[in-house]
Amino acid sequence: MPMEIPQVHYAIVDDEEPGRTNLRLAMEAHPGWQLAFEADSATRAREALAAQRIDLLFLDIQMPRESGLLLARELGRLHEPPLVVFVTAHSAHAIEAFEVHALDYLLKPLNDARLAQAVERAGLMLAARQRGAYGRALHAYAEGPAWLEQISVRSVGRIDQVRVTDILWCEAQGNYVALHTACGSPLHRVALSRLEAHLDPGQFLRVHRSVIVRRAQAAGLSVVGEGSYVLRLRDGGEVPVSERYLGAVREMLGS
Repeated sequence: MPMEIPQVHYAIVDDEEPGRTNLRLAMEAHPGWQLAFEADSATRAREALAAQRIDLLFLDIQMPRESGLLLARELGRLHEPPLVVFVTAHSAHAIEAFEVHALDYLLKPLNDARLAQAVERAGLMLAARQRGAYGRALHAYAEGPAWLEQISVRSVGRIDQVRVTDILWCEAQGNYVALHTACGSPLHRVALSRLEAHLDPGQFLRVHRSVIVRRAQAAGLSVVGEGSYVLRLRDGGEVPVSERYLGAVREMLGS
């Protein structure tokens, strides 16, 4: 059953009228969610957002004059921005959506089950009063330094912050990356190569197609078979090293 939360206001920003209409009609299946406004551009969305407060924004990524991604980054400068669900016809934009801490993304043509899932996630976030945490996560991306200092990890109904200084190593697990810390290994939905691009290379090194380690964690290199290597970590763990990265690992260890 879709979560019903009284007085929850949403808006739709899409330059194509059929897209706005389809989403508006689909949202009629979710009572308690009230349409605040529709806009056909980022400029008109800004004007409407300046005049009223909303809880959830369905935002098209590709618009002719200004990308929805740019508007989302701008919203990150607000104290309590609306939750953002991107709507796109191109699955390649999904990763970009998560990079600006969107709550979720939907592919066109809309799927009722995926829409229901996104609405439920938004409802859980609002019911748990996580809007402030979401705002801080979005703001951190919009105003952050060149290298990540914290990672916003989304789970059911909440957003947790993982400090990059606490990460010992990272491991690709399907569509997620396990962020191994001394206190646990939360899963962050991102490609390992995308995450690598935002980590300080002076602090982290790729050692395998599925592993990135903190340089300070490297303790030694061992041969475990013909052409097979493992990197011993200071916390007692071991991770595989591929030949592609072997030279960089040896240079890091000074051997």
